Amino acid sequence: MNILNKMACCAALAAMAVMIPVHANAATDNDKKFLAMAAQSDVNEIALSKLAEQKATNPAVKAFAKKMISEHTMLTNSMKPFAKSWGLNPPVGPDSDTKQEWDKLNKLSGHDFDKEYIDHMVSDHAKCLDAFTDEAQDTKDAKFKTAVLKGKTVVAAHKNMAWDLQKKL
Repeated sequence: MNILNKMACCAALAAMAVMIPVHANAATDNDKKFLAMAAQSDVNEIALSKLAEQKATNPAVKAFAKKMISEHTMLTNSMKPFAKSWGLNPPVGPDSDTKQEWDKLNKLSGHDFDKEYIDHMVSDHAKCLDAFTDEAQDTKDAKFKTAVLKGKTVVAAHKNMAWDLQKKL
């Protein structure tokens, strides 16, 4: 009888273990898609901003580019633990649209460069802000939501800074 009780107890524990998710914080497909988009966006912003740091003639645009490099690097680092635990590989370089924008910017100089770069930053940050807003509302992962909300604050500040610069150019 003792062996039967032990076997029943083990079977009950095994049944309960099956019902508990192995990865309680496993990402949804939407979380993974958002994180991949955000990571790619960071790589894109950094690439264009490195070019702007070299080519911009307006000191405020240069300062903005430097800030983009620093803060998008910080955003990338804050999202790395999620990407790693979810099995996502980081992007290896800018996407094709950003490469085209980089080529376009690289052919410009002076005020034309500064204006095109800032126009692109306004547009890109507006799109990213929308994505961060949606993800913050949709994700069910509390830790990821906290990181997304912090990222949203940074992206909103970038959009506002770019918009303010755009009005001055």
